[in-house]
Amino acid sequence: MRLRKSARPRVEPVVTTGETDPPTTDPVEAPAARTFWANLNRPFAIGFALTLGALVAITLGLAVTNLITIIIYVVFALFAALGLDPVVRRIEKHQVSRTWGIVIVYFGFLIALVAVLWLIIPTVVTQIAQFIRDIPGMVSDFQKTDLYSWGVAQFGDQVPQLVADVQKFLTDPANIALIGGGVVQVGVSIATTISGLLIVIVLSLYFVATLPQMKQALYRLAPARNREFIAGITEEITDSVGGYLQGMIVLAFANSVIAFILFLSLQLPFPLLMAVVAFLITIIPLVGTVLFWIIGSSVALFSSPTAALIFAAAYLVYMQLEAYVLTPRVMNKAISVPGSLVVIGALVGGTLMGLLGALVAIPVTASVLLIIKKVVIPKQDAKV
Repeated sequence: MRLRKSARPRVEPVVTTGETDPPTTDPVEAPAARTFWANLNRPFAIGFALTLGALVAITLGLAVTNLITIIIYVVFALFAALGLDPVVRRIEKHQVSRTWGIVIVYFGFLIALVAVLWLIIPTVVTQIAQFIRDIPGMVSDFQKTDLYSWGVAQFGDQVPQLVADVQKFLTDPANIALIGGGVVQVGVSIATTISGLLIVIVLSLYFVATLPQMKQALYRLAPARNREFIAGITEEITDSVGGYLQGMIVLAFANSVIAFILFLSLQLPFPLLMAVVAFLITIIPLVGTVLFWIIGSSVALFSSPTAALIFAAAYLVYMQLEAYVLTPRVMNKAISVPGSLVVIGALVGGTLMGLLGALVAIPVTASVLLIIKKVVIPKQDAKV
């Protein structure tokens, strides 16, 4: 019996004509494309949508601008809380509850603040009044110095006119009020400052009391597998910020002590007032010591050019000692940032947000470096 061969399907030869087949249209992208081109045919709707989006963006920007004062209060309070939290935790190690630790810290802070204000404010007010009364005599003494004679010889009548204008401006009480925008504006500024300080103190109290709960709430926003890692980074960041703030206070206090000793030993006027000014100015990173060096030397110049020169030289030596000895010892345990990044961060922060930006720039820079070190670099090292 003869078996038949199985029939094979006949394959037609493919004939190429040089023309490509039309590309297939993605069924998912086609509706979106049609919608896009359909919207272009409705310019009024597009213009309305764009205008509405721009108005929403402008409204949000105005809202942030109007709330900038509240934002500054919150940031200052948060930084104060991070600075006080290490002290509270040290008290907790002595088997004291956190509530009582907070009470002890704030009660001690309140007593110190009242004592400082009680001792300083009357003296500062007296010295400011004395400074205004002594301006004519200081100017008269300055006109008898060789420096004044040299200035007259170099610049002619411009120097006496400048000195007279400065004396007239400083001795006129109306100009002091004019600097603040008038008597009413000065009163409003003082009231605003006091209320802002109270708001910051109250907010910092709440932040210190609820800081552990705030951290736990932040951790829960992350996936469970990453919470332990994020908790470790957060603790390092908050500890570095707290240590940085404590270090800044220590360095500012050291500046005020040096300023008081120099003014007192050189018999320059207003030593206590200049000590307070030194503390308030040198708490600003980087530029604070330079600013006070200029201010202190200028005030001393009106009393005695020789004493002013000695003060400028002595304080300049202290600035070098602080930069190369005190600051590394105080700050390196809390925060470690390369010097170039410190300068860049402080300049950027000060330009964008003024004093607040200069204060938070270095901790923010350290936090960014820590995140890069703990997150970005390990991911890059894992790529082969």
